[in-house]
Amino acid sequence: MIKAIIFDWGGVLIENPAPGIMEYCANTLKVNIKLLKDAFSEYESTFQKGKISENELWHRICAELNIEEPRIDSLWKDAVKHAFKDKTQTYNLVKLLKKQGYKTGFLSNTEIPAREYFFEKGYEKYFDMTTFSCIEGTVKPETKIYEIALNKLKIKPHESLFIDDKPECIEGAKKVGMNGIVFKTFDQVVKDLKSFSVEIDTDKI
Repeated sequence: MIKAIIFDWGGVLIENPAPGIMEYCANTLKVNIKLLKDAFSEYESTFQKGKISENELWHRICAELNIEEPRIDSLWKDAVKHAFKDKTQTYNLVKLLKKQGYKTGFLSNTEIPAREYFFEKGYEKYFDMTTFSCIEGTVKPETKIYEIALNKLKIKPHESLFIDDKPECIEGAKKVGMNGIVFKTFDQVVKDLKSFSVEIDTDKI
């Protein structure tokens, strides 16, 4: 029996923000977006694990690309504000599931500035549990981050259902015994939830 549904952020609760973030940062730094993407890819996991600060991230990248470092407080947070677009239907689904008695969780590979934005916007009200990679020092699909989320919810793996747009992250969840749904479309997710006996009154969404 499913007791908790856990949601990823990017691609599930919001539109995929990665292209918009990179475009915003590249435009601000006045650098070719492909060069920026390639440089960032070397530090993405470290940044998402909270192992380096945003200042250190830009210091390293800008030195490699021989460009000036950003002069604003947080370029990443500005990019987040620009790129993050809520999927209203998914948030309505979270609210409905909570109203129906399910525990709701949030599990995301994300960075400190994005986490700050999350709380500034008050998104924590939708969830009984939040797990951020940048706080826990581990990222999906590593086993540890799923175990942390389950411990916070105080449920067994088979009682949980994780929704993520990346198949590899769902596979990571399944390795610890969780159930999973790969998010492709909202209607598909609602249909898949019903296959796990999670009934949704779509008229209320």
